[in-house]
Amino acid sequence: MNKKKILSRSFYNRDTVMVARELLGKLLVHETPEGRTVGQIVETEAYLQGDPACHAARGETKRNSSMFGPPGHAYVYIIYGIYSCFNVVTMPEGTGEAVLVRALEPVEGIPLMQFRRKREKLPELCGGPARLVQAMGLGINHNSIDLTSGALVICQGVTPENITVTNRIGISQGKDLFLRFYVTGNKYVSRK
Repeated sequence: MNKKKILSRSFYNRDTVMVARELLGKLLVHETPEGRTVGQIVETEAYLQGDPACHAARGETKRNSSMFGPPGHAYVYIIYGIYSCFNVVTMPEGTGEAVLVRALEPVEGIPLMQFRRKREKLPELCGGPARLVQAMGLGINHNSIDLTSGALVICQGVTPENITVTNRIGISQGKDLFLRFYVTGNKYVSRK
């Protein structure tokens, strides 16, 4: 992947809601010994420090310390004891905000994604935070890594024509906040 296409740290060092919207259409690229997988980001959710659903709402802990780190790093955590979720840290260091990547449209390395997910149908590969992590070969070992260089990066993609804004899903607190963004009409979105 051309280094010029990798998003710079300044892209992430901005308002979290803006980053969540502008990540749509960008490409998540992961180089592994098994091969390269690429997915276009089609759904995100913003998590803000004062938000009751945000892991940083009660301050910094060992689990969420990556959220308070430099922008442009990954925040990966485990839910339900088995699934991982991939987030992108935003805002200046010390703020504690991130964007959850909820769904990808598979672009490259699809056979590898199918093998990892043990699924053939493309919409089942990356339509949800835990699914996309599995398909892309990500895990807790990717927590805190720099997304501006190395084997896991986010690159320029396309700008979607239409974006739908809704309330977030899959949470119990702060679900009334309209902080979920997805590419309108995209069949790879986790839930319409």
